[in-house]
Amino acid sequence: MTNITPTDTVYHFNISVPYRMCEALYQNNTPAVVLTADNGLRVQVPTSRLRHFVGSDGVKGSFRMVVDQKNKIKSFERIR
Repeated sequence: MTNITPTDTVYHFNISVPYRMCEALYQNNTPAVVLTADNGLRVQVPTSRLRHFVGSDGVKGSFRMVVDQKNKIKSFERIR
């Protein structure tokens, strides 16, 4: 669990991407994807952060991303 400070920004995402579409996460010309957070904000996330969560059914679940004041990702984790 990441230590969240008052200056951090926390984004929540519900992701459901089928396995056949996950191939794009491994292509060099796709360094990042844009996800829509639960609050409606669009956030650019490096594909390397999502690769860890690819399973036989793709990427599915609820995720949380914590970003510091300098927009550096502190954590990207599945919460459900």
